[in-house]
Amino acid sequence: MAREAALQTFDQAARALNEDWGTQLDGKQIQRWSEAMGDTVRRTRDAEVTDYEQGCRPEPPANPPALLVIGMDGGRVQTREKQGEKGSRWREDKVCSMTSYLPGDGTPEHPAKPLVTTYVATMGDAEAFGKLVRIEAERRGSRHASTILVMGDGGNWIDPLNKRERLGDQRIVDYYHASEHLYEAGRAAMGRDAPEASALAAAWEDHLWNGRRDEMIAGLKEHAERLGPPQESDGPDHPRRVLANNIGYFQTHRHHMDYPTYRAKGWPIGSGVAESGVKLFNKRVKGTEQFWSVPGVESILCLRAMWLSQDQRWEHYWQTRPAYHRAA
Repeated sequence: MAREAALQTFDQAARALNEDWGTQLDGKQIQRWSEAMGDTVRRTRDAEVTDYEQGCRPEPPANPPALLVIGMDGGRVQTREKQGEKGSRWREDKVCSMTSYLPGDGTPEHPAKPLVTTYVATMGDAEAFGKLVRIEAERRGSRHASTILVMGDGGNWIDPLNKRERLGDQRIVDYYHASEHLYEAGRAAMGRDAPEASALAAAWEDHLWNGRRDEMIAGLKEHAERLGPPQESDGPDHPRRVLANNIGYFQTHRHHMDYPTYRAKGWPIGSGVAESGVKLFNKRVKGTEQFWSVPGVESILCLRAMWLSQDQRWEHYWQTRPAYHRAA
């Protein structure tokens, strides 16, 4: 039941279980029982945070990874309760994908090879999420890993979280997110439908790929000066505003974008695992017809994180529950 609820909507889970078991369960029953099981997982997870703060650390793996990549990103969940002045039901769930790698040799023919990925997800704020990520990192061997990378987009909560929890040796902004920013800036500079926009963005992208960040930023500034500074009346999509925001973005993260050095060390430069992780969680909890209570979706996020993790924690959890112990 927990597995089906972690995989699909409660009504679909009920249908699958009824076919297997010959029962007449409905989605509400599956929701109530599976959320209760997920809440048990959540309580265990939160107890680990309390234990960690009292000095009890998780057991590291026998073989620490050579390279551990911590990817973080945010998804979207629609809640029953409206939030904020606009009365939106949408709230962010935060997802961490943690992947061990074999580093590459710095050549395109032998890139870094992903090995095992595990997940953490919560509706909690960045501070609460950071504690969960820290514990998961230690469980994955961060204390003895040769190199730890923190990967993600330029989200304004990732860098403070990384600094607060002292997670990684190097923070890397996902190259492909940065590239998308350049194409957005190119359209702002030359016009959304102008053929020159793509050519300009491609030239900037070449600078980014080859480590010429100062030249790239100078090019952005040149076009921003041509259009002038943003005005109070400019909306978020106005070309002046877009260029100004992107200049700030690249200046803020300039030291997180040394992609030639990262490639030479055999490190990944994209957060594809983190992005796909968000999509895996969104597939279950995001939908126009799904309205969650925050405790309810937290329970399902816990179940789904355990199910998606590739270190057999799902199997270990259910095999060690008291109901699974055989009598002597």
